[in-house]
Amino acid sequence: MPEDRRGTVVATGPGTPLLASRLSPGTLPEPVVLRPRLLRALDEGTVAPVTLVAAPAGWGKTTLLASWYRAAGTAGGQPVRGGPVTGAADGGRNAPPVTAPPGDFGAAGPAPGERPDLGWVSVEAGDDGERLWAYLAAALRAAVGESGDGPAPPEGPPRPDQLELLAAALAARERPVLLVVDDLHRIGDPAAVAGLEFLLRHAERRLRLVAGARAGVPLAVHRWRLAGELTEIGPDDLAFTGDEIADLLTAHAVALPAEAVRRLRERTGGWPAALRFAALALKGQPDPARWVEQFGGEQPDVAGYLREEVLAALDQDDREVLRRTAVADAFCAGLADALTGRSDAEVALTNLSGDGGLLRRDDGRPPWFRCHPLLTDLLRAELNRLPAEDVRDLHRRAAGWYADNGRPADGLRHALAAADWARAAELFMATWPELVPYDGEPGAAPVPAPPPAEAVARDPELALACAADRAYAGDVPAAVGFLRSAAEAARSLPAPRRDRFARLVCAVELAVAGRSGDTPGVRAAAARLLATRPVAGPAAPEVASGLVDRLLAAPAPAVEPRGGAAEDADVRAVAGTALGLADLGAGELRGAERYLGTALAAARTGGRTRIELAGASRLALLYAVRGELRAAEALAREALALPPCQGWACRTDCGYAYLALGVVALHRDQPEEAEANLALAEPAGGEPDAGAVLALCRAYLLRDAGDLAPGHRLLVAARERLGGRPGELDRWLRAAEADLRGARGDLDSARDLLGGAEPELAVGRVRIELRAGDGRAAEAALPDWQAPEAADWPLPVRLEAAVLAAVLAGRAGDERRARRTLEQALDLAGREGFRRPFTRAEPGVRDLLAAHLETGTAHWPTVSDLVRGADEPVERATAEAAPAALDEPLTERELTILRYLQSILSNVEIAAELSLSVNTVKTHVRNIYRKLDATRRREAVRRARELRLI
Repeated sequence: MPEDRRGTVVATGPGTPLLASRLSPGTLPEPVVLRPRLLRALDEGTVAPVTLVAAPAGWGKTTLLASWYRAAGTAGGQPVRGGPVTGAADGGRNAPPVTAPPGDFGAAGPAPGERPDLGWVSVEAGDDGERLWAYLAAALRAAVGESGDGPAPPEGPPRPDQLELLAAALAARERPVLLVVDDLHRIGDPAAVAGLEFLLRHAERRLRLVAGARAGVPLAVHRWRLAGELTEIGPDDLAFTGDEIADLLTAHAVALPAEAVRRLRERTGGWPAALRFAALALKGQPDPARWVEQFGGEQPDVAGYLREEVLAALDQDDREVLRRTAVADAFCAGLADALTGRSDAEVALTNLSGDGGLLRRDDGRPPWFRCHPLLTDLLRAELNRLPAEDVRDLHRRAAGWYADNGRPADGLRHALAAADWARAAELFMATWPELVPYDGEPGAAPVPAPPPAEAVARDPELALACAADRAYAGDVPAAVGFLRSAAEAARSLPAPRRDRFARLVCAVELAVAGRSGDTPGVRAAAARLLATRPVAGPAAPEVASGLVDRLLAAPAPAVEPRGGAAEDADVRAVAGTALGLADLGAGELRGAERYLGTALAAARTGGRTRIELAGASRLALLYAVRGELRAAEALAREALALPPCQGWACRTDCGYAYLALGVVALHRDQPEEAEANLALAEPAGGEPDAGAVLALCRAYLLRDAGDLAPGHRLLVAARERLGGRPGELDRWLRAAEADLRGARGDLDSARDLLGGAEPELAVGRVRIELRAGDGRAAEAALPDWQAPEAADWPLPVRLEAAVLAAVLAGRAGDERRARRTLEQALDLAGREGFRRPFTRAEPGVRDLLAAHLETGTAHWPTVSDLVRGADEPVERATAEAAPAALDEPLTERELTILRYLQSILSNVEIAAELSLSVNTVKTHVRNIYRKLDATRRREAVRRARELRLI
């Protein structure tokens, strides 16, 4: 091929004219925002044979590939394309063009001597196999012709029998060939795809494919993925981040407040095409922030693009599935079947959510799907043009499905939207406890039209149903308005119905106060709700002191619609959960644990799984931060197994459960497990308390990796979100921040953060003084971790104090006290499987542990493992297993002595270690032998290990 490619046609052989414009990237619309993270992802990903950039139309696939191709093709640091690529704060007006040093393919990319040669092909609709291969061969010749190393590919489009020759030619090259194929989904010839995959398999990694595609990728993606030879970049990766949106707006000379940028990202989902439309439209807006609030899929440019580029490519059946399911925020196959009247919607949803598909799916069982928010806007606009009765029918179908599948809040909203007033009132009265919002994420569904006045007069509970729906959605003013309507309509109710109506009013008032963030209002509404309980004993005289009494009081016999016990359990579950969340939000963790524990038991009694999830997930986190790791782990897993935790519902609640698992993994020194769970806990991070715990965990992990500054920023931001509120969380954040400051050598500011007598702060001061080399000051600061009141400390704090006490004893030369203290710390840690206080502690701990092995310990396997872990922490759980079932279980003292039997200590030495008489130890040893059916010490230890007792 001629080197000059500026012409429109390049002759590659007799009768085979090819367009040069299809053999190189086209001109990109300016300005193009530099996105280093994606360029780096492509650099690092091309070590694999196949890199797939798959997303629907408008996600910037071609822009990314073209930018990367030109940067990768840079020679000597000189850019190969004109026009600015922006990424600086000034929008790129003063930024240099993209450049890339020769051979710079990222940390994981090819070495400079193995820099690939590049080829580009743009696939067009209608390309048959021969036409496509003509372009592929031309691109390969363009790539290899410049380097001259190895034999060139055959002239002209290769026939099937020439593929082996072409694969051999590629395999013989010194440098790999990197072939970019844009719009791969347009290839319709299976033989062409098979030939391309043949080359990829047999060219010995000297051919690497980078492809951009929409849905319907013709490659055997699953096989490449299974073989670990596929790099994938999808819509979540291509979506613009907040910083990238700010860069794009700056490049278009648009100034937008930070909150409006966040809102724009929320509305667009980071979709690049919509963001470019928005940036162009914002230029002439007098009030850009207000315009962003009104921006949606009905905007003409966006709607036109969606219709022409997205919906037009679908067949009519798939488009109808999307349109009908648009009445719901998220949907599964069962709901889609109910809405469409089909029985095979699952197949359509799976296809639409495949690589490069229009739908996002979660990992639930069954999976739930979502449309892009702008596409949902457009589809709902199309629905609204249908006859009103057709739309109401869709809402009735949705209401029925949700009500039958344990999603009463969604069922109520759709019943109201369908104007099915009788069903709405009935659903509210049957499921009111599960309509109190706990998730912290107001819904974004369209507001149903209010019921007519005559319907409310006939059934005042209908107004309460509307109020509950609006409270759940976060529309507090509308909820208050409906409460007023309900009160006016209820004056003529008969006494029995009026009593239950009052209870329902209290429940909705509780929901409204919770959505308003009115903690005193929550407590007052909870007190009023509890006052409706027909309890057997006298009522508590004061709200503040009587709430727990009201929660725990036995119910009096009563005739209720659900039965007295069930209705009473509902009241206790709703009020207790609300009070627990109020205490949690106020930083009163002990009170929160008490209320949530009581409410959880009531929710299980009443069969209210939604409330059970809200309580169990948060209670699991409270257990985790207090160091009750076994209970936290068990409860978190129970919460995640509940039906409401499937799909996009209750994401915040599930986030608390994952956060609890993250804390457990952190304390057990399982960093990879912790990272995975913390990523899943992100939805809970929007709430200040969960956000504080999330920041703590992330800061610890960053510190372990040596990244002090990012961890410090996380902690400072978390403290700011708490608003200076005193409490345990604030003390933990201050102690962690002081530790990071101390690690950076800023000891004075670290000390300033640690003023206070609380144990968390005192332990932090000990660490700082040890770092300063002042042993006396450290001894003086050490809290008495063996005092009776220390039993109420969080276990991680008590463990740290014990380990530091052992370190100080060792430094003072008191080896016996150091060993005894360390053994006591191991006793505390053993039940819950704590590792972190030993593996991530002061440098002297490792030496103490090693010496402890030699002198004897009841935790010999654990200490041996910790000695290794102190040098290089391992990813494993070391919780000592719960005793296996024996005919006659071992006592706690016998278990302790059994652990010592693993060591070389004699009975006399064991007695001295435990401050027991020798005869007492011998008696316990005889009992151990008898219970384990052993006759010798070694046999007893072996038998105990088989039973996982030690």
